[in-house]
Amino acid sequence: MRLGFSSALFAFARPSALRNIVALARLAHFLIVFGAGALALHALQGGPPRASEHYLALSALAGALCVLVFHSFGLYGHDMFGSRLLIRRTLLAWGAAFGLVMTLHLLFRFLRPLPDGSLALWFALSFVLFVGGRLVMLWLFQRRIRQGAFIQRSVILGMTDNALRLAEQIHYRADVVSGLVGYIDDRRTHRLSEPPPSSLPRLGDIDDLERLIRDDGVDQVLVALPAQARGRNEHLAQRLRRLPVQVLLVPDMGSFHFAHRKLVPVAGVPMFVIAEPPLQGWAPVLKRAEDLALSALALLALAPLMALIALAVKLDSPGPVLFRQKRYGYNQRLIEVFKFRSMHHHLRDEHAARQTGRADPRVTRVGRFIRKTSLDELPQLFNVLAGSMSLVGPRPHATATKAANVLFEDAVQEYVARHRVKPGITGLAQINGYRGETDTIEKIQRRVEYDLEYIENWSLWLDLSILLRTLPAVLSAEAAY
Repeated sequence: MRLGFSSALFAFARPSALRNIVALARLAHFLIVFGAGALALHALQGGPPRASEHYLALSALAGALCVLVFHSFGLYGHDMFGSRLLIRRTLLAWGAAFGLVMTLHLLFRFLRPLPDGSLALWFALSFVLFVGGRLVMLWLFQRRIRQGAFIQRSVILGMTDNALRLAEQIHYRADVVSGLVGYIDDRRTHRLSEPPPSSLPRLGDIDDLERLIRDDGVDQVLVALPAQARGRNEHLAQRLRRLPVQVLLVPDMGSFHFAHRKLVPVAGVPMFVIAEPPLQGWAPVLKRAEDLALSALALLALAPLMALIALAVKLDSPGPVLFRQKRYGYNQRLIEVFKFRSMHHHLRDEHAARQTGRADPRVTRVGRFIRKTSLDELPQLFNVLAGSMSLVGPRPHATATKAANVLFEDAVQEYVARHRVKPGITGLAQINGYRGETDTIEKIQRRVEYDLEYIENWSLWLDLSILLRTLPAVLSAEAAY
């Protein structure tokens, strides 16, 4: 019988599915970089003909480094088999790999000079081929999913409430790694606590499961039996261990409602992670370097504008140019935040007990403009340089700020979780329209949701994206008074 390409791939992959497909992906990425580099360098060759061998060596080096960097960026992990294009991660990884190759080339000078224009062509052509390859892979995977074929054909042993939640999760996730072909249970259907979904057939009892495994019809058994039936579970475990199949114990799916889907070993015992400090490893160093570099550049570029604003504030009303206010920072510590003064000095509200509203008489003429355009926040660049704030993060709120006459920390249960990172001049909530007055509990709830989403998904790319989107968000906003 003639097999299609995707069927042949799956047949080849089944004994050690994930490893083989990952190996093919690594080989494809190496060939893409090597081929694109050789083509670009040869097409625009500016040196003597003998330089071609040097360009081929550079292409091979780039291909090898690309595979290593892609691995470090997690492009060969489980996400590889999901439904996302992974364009952003691929672009970042390829940019890092390409930059590493060019750095080595410039430092050691062991290769001939590169032809003009070849680098841009090489980078762009490789990236287009990466995305094209990913599209082909997704097409093959989705086609196999629609046909009901998976790399690992799974059955659930024991149709319990926990098993039903697992079946729903697998159906929702729908990737090509694991697909349910049915369930196994010794009980009659009418004795099940919850009826299984109609799309999930009953394949029989444990004897039928053993026959399916021996006939190569099942690759993975997901055991969802109640923990109380210890004796029966041990008997089934001993029986399944004799068979050539992967057997996994299903955790309590109810834990996923409040815990991350991540396990860490403690004294050899795997445990669910409920919470962990954000920005671990090198992330704090990278974020601090980002803050120092960008805030220093911003201060140099904006110094003339800040001087004009300071002069306008001073001429508009008596009082100091800067307004200092105590706000909550990292780990709920009080920090002093700088702003250009936008209120009459004698009407200032140091604890923000009353939020600023439309046509607020406390706001000066200049203050109304700089608050509307967020120019009053520019002195917070000094906070960033000093380390008490970051360019991007949850906005710091004053100690007495309220929504609908309720303190923020009382209005939203997760509010304090915002303080697990440094506050920022701008953030995910601000670019999504939540800046200015928070006169309702719903508004502060939405702000907190965006802040927590930012903390859980932080990356340099996300920070840069928020910074680029801040100016359009400020110009289009109407809620700042």
